[in-house]
Amino acid sequence: MADYEFLTEATLPAYLAGQPDLAARVDPADLVECREVGDGNLNLVFLVRGRAGRGLCLKQALPYLRLTGQGWPLTPDRARHEAESLGTYGGLTPTLVPEVYLYDAARHIIAMENLSDHLVWRTALNQGLRHDGAAQAMGVFVGATAFGTSAFALEREALGQAMAAAINPQLCQTTEDLVFTEPLVDAGRNAVLAANQPDVAAFQSDPAMVAEMGLAKWLFMTKAEALIHGDLHTGSVMVRSPAGSTVADSVKAFDSEFAFYGPVAFDLGALFANYVIAAARAFALGENERAAWCLTLIPQTWASFEAEFRSRWPSRRDPRLWGEAFLDNLFATWQAESWLFAAAKMSRRVIGLAKAADIETLPPALREGAARGLLQVAQWIATERRKGASPVRLIEIACRVLIETRTG
Repeated sequence: MADYEFLTEATLPAYLAGQPDLAARVDPADLVECREVGDGNLNLVFLVRGRAGRGLCLKQALPYLRLTGQGWPLTPDRARHEAESLGTYGGLTPTLVPEVYLYDAARHIIAMENLSDHLVWRTALNQGLRHDGAAQAMGVFVGATAFGTSAFALEREALGQAMAAAINPQLCQTTEDLVFTEPLVDAGRNAVLAANQPDVAAFQSDPAMVAEMGLAKWLFMTKAEALIHGDLHTGSVMVRSPAGSTVADSVKAFDSEFAFYGPVAFDLGALFANYVIAAARAFALGENERAAWCLTLIPQTWASFEAEFRSRWPSRRDPRLWGEAFLDNLFATWQAESWLFAAAKMSRRVIGLAKAADIETLPPALREGAARGLLQVAQWIATERRKGASPVRLIEIACRVLIETRTG
């Protein structure tokens, strides 16, 4: 049993009343909205709004995985990781994360900016909506945090303290199991359409794929380059555009409870994978032009990531050893590793637990081909990345394979 009380819609007004900083923002005695909206895998999420129009989002970590229930214990300390990482990211890219107003360590509650005027980016993509600029914004986010939380920006003692504070073993273990291991070695949580069983069997019996995912897992576990988000997909980004516009005027990364010091390319690969997943949905629906647009998000994110990182490079702590050739090699390494991590993220969304709504909401006849295509793209990019891992080549591979494997 938990040793702290869970929030409910009924008890939330009293909680607000007991937090002066929050009560000053939203009058708990005059609420016009108070509802639980959490549809993710982990937490309780409440939106509240007062009659004056001001609002809050309160997020409470449960001591287990919400997706599966109490049979999967999970540390509620992940709320601390989210609050602290959002604070760090906010110092580097203040417009690209929600503002945190309060962290209640005793009850594992974060009170933050209410983004109810935004859409979850995955939902928007599934609805066929465009929010131009969102992919570039996420590139800026990854570039700024990759530099600003790394050895390039922080002196050694500060870096050591930051790394120690961000140790997040239980959430990392979850990623290691669900993203890298279980798509290849079923732990009883995998599920696919019967028509895709042969595809999964081919995927799991491919020795090259096993070797590449073993490398991906090892890099994830050992390469502590920067304070990465750790779960940066289109479902953990909120977007907003003015009425009648396809241009995003606000983009926010959230849900950073998986944050830890890990490989920079993991966040990039997660984004790339989800752009390909969005394209797979569009191709399955016969929306070829839209699918091609989804794939252009890959070079948009990469270009803005590289530009942001390069803009900060002159302030690196030791230019005597870290020169321009070093930086060029670093980008080449991150490109290749981003393909590796993208392959892992694609395959887990097809085979493993916590799938992507982009694919799962397709009719089975269309889902079959989309799932098959994603597994084949994953195999291609994991094994071909050493021959060149440019964004353009990734688009070429994904486009060809996803068109060839369409069904229905």
